[in-house]
Amino acid sequence: QVQLVESGGGLVQAGGSLRLSCAASGSIFSIVAMGWYRQAPGKQRELVATRTSGGSTNYADHVEGRFTISRDNAKNTVYLQMNSLKPEDTGVYYCTVDVRSTAWGRPRGYWGLGTQVTVSS
Repeated sequence: QVQLVESGGGLVQAGGSLRLSCAASGSIFSIVAMGWYRQAPGKQRELVATRTSGGSTNYADHVEGRFTISRDNAKNTVYLQMNSLKPEDTGVYYCTVDVRSTAWGRPRGYWGLGTQVTVSS
């Protein structure tokens, strides 16, 4: 099993910044990919950003240029630096990781419980 602990959410004014963290622990041989999704009230969960073990990143159009996903391999932690926040960025942000628990195992996906981000106008 793998546990994910998210932190860094909160209330911020429009134009401000927040940095989310997600630390993975447990049965981890390697992390194939890590990412962030968000769910706004009344809407479906949507992709924010992902990062592979090779360093490839992918961003949703509406955060491109404002958000940056990064990873600390030694700490099995992924970060989401969010700048120039807008009220429409409000939502619950979920961390997700694809983990291989053994050298020969298939990657398995895990989700965190989410952290609330509220951007006031």
